[in-house]
Amino acid sequence: MIRYAYKASLIGAAQEFQLTAQGLAWRFAGRTGLWPYAEIATIRLSFRPVSMQAKRFRADISHRDGRRLSIISTSWQTASLMAPQSEGYRAFIVALHARLAASGSTARLTAGLGRFTYRAALATIALLAIAMAGLLVRALIIREWSGALFLIGFAALFAWYVGGFITRNQPRNYTFTDIPAALLP
Repeated sequence: MIRYAYKASLIGAAQEFQLTAQGLAWRFAGRTGLWPYAEIATIRLSFRPVSMQAKRFRADISHRDGRRLSIISTSWQTASLMAPQSEGYRAFIVALHARLAASGSTARLTAGLGRFTYRAALATIALLAIAMAGLLVRALIIREWSGALFLIGFAALFAWYVGGFITRNQPRNYTFTDIPAALLP
């Protein structure tokens, strides 16, 4: 039996998940449930960093009746500390995929953001890049070297942080045996 638990918020109870012979068992907020593997309709893996945890991954699991569960790779410990649970999360997600494959599941496996959200993010980034390029050209024309240097530094930091988010969350489908490594810790 494989287990995984995390605290989604500081004051809430832990959310617990377990892979059993019958299916995916879960318990949180005083509720429990068991989803047979055949009733899991979709899994979406994504990379979702937050300010306190730059390496945060998420799995959204949908039941065929529309209910959803989210499993996150970090857990709140104190008001200022969110701890990564990389190994446990990775092991649980890989084992879940193996159990689904062994049960003959027809679950739809997707990775990254939704296609519309991804395109909107790309459009926003393009607009920001054009605006920053315009500011850089203006700073160079008026010989504001410190402003130009600041813009170059900011653009590099932005490209590093947002670029990683965009490349990891590119929408795609995958198979049970080919889980995207970029979306696992």
